[in-house]
Parts: sequence; structure tokens; C-alpha cells
Amino acid sequence: MATRMKILRTIADLYAWRSAQKEAHRPIALVPTMGALHEGHLSLIRRAKQEADAILVSIFVNPIQFGPKEDLDKYPRDFEGDCKKAESAGASAVFAPTPEEMYPEGFQTHVSVGPLSECLCGKSRPTHFGGVCTVVLKLFLASGCDIALFGQKDYQQYQVITRMVKDLHVPVKLISCPIVREADGLALSSRNTYLTADARKAALSLPRALDAVADAWSKGERNLKVLLQPVGDAIAKAGGRLDYAEIRTAEGLKEFGEKADCDAVLAAAAVFDGVRLIDNRLLRF
Repeated sequence: MATRMKILRTIADLYAWRSAQKEAHRPIALVPTMGALHEGHLSLIRRAKQEADAILVSIFVNPIQFGPKEDLDKYPRDFEGDCKKAESAGASAVFAPTPEEMYPEGFQTHVSVGPLSECLCGKSRPTHFGGVCTVVLKLFLASGCDIALFGQKDYQQYQVITRMVKDLHVPVKLISCPIVREADGLALSSRNTYLTADARKAALSLPRALDAVADAWSKGERNLKVLLQPVGDAIAKAGGRLDYAEIRTAEGLKEFGEKADCDAVLAAAAVFDGVRLIDNRLLRF
């Protein structure tokens, strides 16, 4: 008989659940989310079931990773629907704390990652990755997870968290899972719900522009200026605004010179009618 998924609201609840899993020798896999679950999140939960016996999904809109003019207050929330989706995908428990539970009065300790968090998205969101790493490390420690799964769409985030885990000797195995897309190629994102019909159509210029770069790469082009020049033009033509489009080393996000000479990642962010979306492509050398 299947065991009903548990809903945990406090750190004490999480500790008790964790202890029960450890006593039963059930490895724990964590899928950290901010809720508004979609097929991308559910694919992580299903993959987690291949890796561990106890699957914990965190649902927490983390206030310290939002800048002062970002969308914290309007970020989509559907806790009841999220729980149904998580349970149907195979979650054992959902951890859904309040901000006050995660950051009690007097909280003042934060994770600082360094240069890896300052490029790409970090240029326009300078406090973002510090907030991400702080909450992720808290979730790792409180859950006692053995494995944590993240989506490739947040490529820089995964690199930053990988660096944190290595630098701080955190005993958690990290797994990156492929981007899940709509049939027309748009990467799934909770923020897609913000898009009007016109902005949704315009947003397709982002994955299509990246596909064009990846195609040129596959044909042997390695000059970064040549590869990237059409991206901004394509997004502007669609009515969007390019935040950045860069090609960096796949590991460590280091800058190239004029030409790429090893495996790379093409990462980009663009804004459509006020909605900022990110996407990327891995470019094998």
C-alpha cells in the first residue's frame, strides 16, 4: 500500500522526518523548488525516484534571492495544486516553511560564492546567487539529503551550487537534469505564466536564436562574435530586450578569448513585456 505524502511545515518536522528515513536506511533525494510546479519540476521528482527511496520536495519562495524591484510578491503560488502534482510524481514529503521559519529573528549568516556568481545573471541580479546558496545550504543541512536534483535551465545556478558543495565539503551528490520544453521549444518556467499571448509568441525568439547559434557551432564556427551577433538582433526584432548572451566554458563559466577552444555553454537572458526568461545550450567541442 502506498504511503501518503507528508507535509512538513517546520524545521522540527523536517528533522523528525529525516530521522525516520535514516533509521530505515532510506537514502534521501531533495528537489528544491519555489513551487508553481510544472513538468520540469515533476521530471526531477521522477528522476529522484530512480536515485533514492525517500523523495523530499521543498516548496519555498525564498525572499533573499529576490532583488528589491523583482517579482517576490507576485511570484505564482499554488500550494494545494503543487502538493497534488508532487505526490502524483512520487514525492514522499513536501517541506513548505514560512519565511519566518527559515529566517528567524536575528538571522544574519549568508553564503558568499565569489566571481562565479557575478557573471551572466549575476550582473543584473547581484544578490541573487548569495540568496540561492544560503537557502540551498540550509535545505541540505536540515534535510540531511544524500542527493539533490536541479534542472539544466538554471545552468549558472547549478555551477554555483556545485562550487559551494566542493568548497564547503558538503556531502551531497548533485544531479543536473535536462531542460523540459513546450512543444514549440520554449523552456518551461514558472514565470511563463506571466506572459501575455503576444509576449509568449515573442519569447520563442529566445530558444530559436540559441538553436541558430548551436547549429552554427555544429558546423564548425568557433568565433564568439560571429556566433553571438545574430542573437540580440533576433530578440529585438521580436520585440524583446536582450539582457545578455554569452558563450563560456561549460565547467567554471570562464571567459574565452576570440574563439572557443573547449566544451562550452551558450547562456542567455531576455525580457519580453517585463518578463525575464533564461535559456541555454551546451556546445560540445
